[in-house]
Amino acid sequence: MNKRPVAVITGASQGIGAATARAFAKAGYDLTIASIDPIGLSKIAGELKALGSQVLISQGDLADLDYAQSLFEDSRSHWGRIDVLVNNAAWRDIVTMRAISVESWNKTLQVCLTAPAFLSRWCAEIMEAQKHGVILNISSIQSRFVAGVSPAYVAAKGGIDALTYELSTLYGPSGIRVLALNLGAIDTELSKGYGSSEIDQKLRDTVEDMIPLRRYAQPDEIGNCIAMFANPVFSYLTGTTIEIDGGWFHQCSPYSLKHQQFPQQF
Repeated sequence: MNKRPVAVITGASQGIGAATARAFAKAGYDLTIASIDPIGLSKIAGELKALGSQVLISQGDLADLDYAQSLFEDSRSHWGRIDVLVNNAAWRDIVTMRAISVESWNKTLQVCLTAPAFLSRWCAEIMEAQKHGVILNISSIQSRFVAGVSPAYVAAKGGIDALTYELSTLYGPSGIRVLALNLGAIDTELSKGYGSSEIDQKLRDTVEDMIPLRRYAQPDEIGNCIAMFANPVFSYLTGTTIEIDGGWFHQCSPYSLKHQQFPQQF
C-alpha cells in the first residue's frame, strides 16, 4: 500500500481540476488525475511530479460509466488506498429547456451526477475499510440560483447537493466525510460560451457587478479551498454545502445601483 495519502481528481486537465491537483500535491498527496484531454493531463502530470507527487493518469470520458469504473479500479490497484475523491468533472450545453436535446440532457447528467454517484460508491468501499476518507463534490450556486439557460446542468448540481446529504448519512458511521462545494463565478473555460465574445464579456461585467469581492475567482484560489476541506482539521464537517462564491449568492442588487443610491458608501 502507498504510504502517502492519495487523492483521485476528475476533470483534472485544466481549470479548477488542475488547480486542485496542484494544491493536493503541495499538501503531500499522490494523485490519480482523470480527464478526457490527454494533452492537458500530460502537462499537469509534469507539474505535479515536479512538486514531489507520484501520478497516475487516467484518460477517458465519464459519460461512459464503464470508463468511470476502470478509473476507480486502476486507482485501487495502483495505490492500494484512496483517501480523497474530488468529483470535479463537468459538461454542459448553454441551451434552454425549450431546445435541449435528449442526448445533451443525458450526457450532462451522466458526467455531472451519475458518474460522481458511482465513483463515490466505489471509492467508499476502500474508505470504509480504511475507516476514513473524504468525498468532495464540486457543485455550483446554480443548484439554487439559476439563469434559465442550462437546465440539465442545474438539475445535476441540485442532484449532487442532495446526493451529498445522502452519502454523508450512509457513510458517516464509517468515518467518511462528504461535502458539496457550491462554486460561483470562476475564471475558466466553463464560464464562457454563452454566445459571442461580446456577450461573454457583457455577462462577466454583469456578474462582477453582483459579487461583493467584485471579481471572478481564479482557479488556484478554488483549488486551495477544495484541498483545505480535505484536511483533518475539518474532521467534524460533513453533510452540508459550502458556498465559495465571493459572496454572490446572498447579495441581491448590482453595485452600480447601490452606487447610485449611496454614492459615498458604494
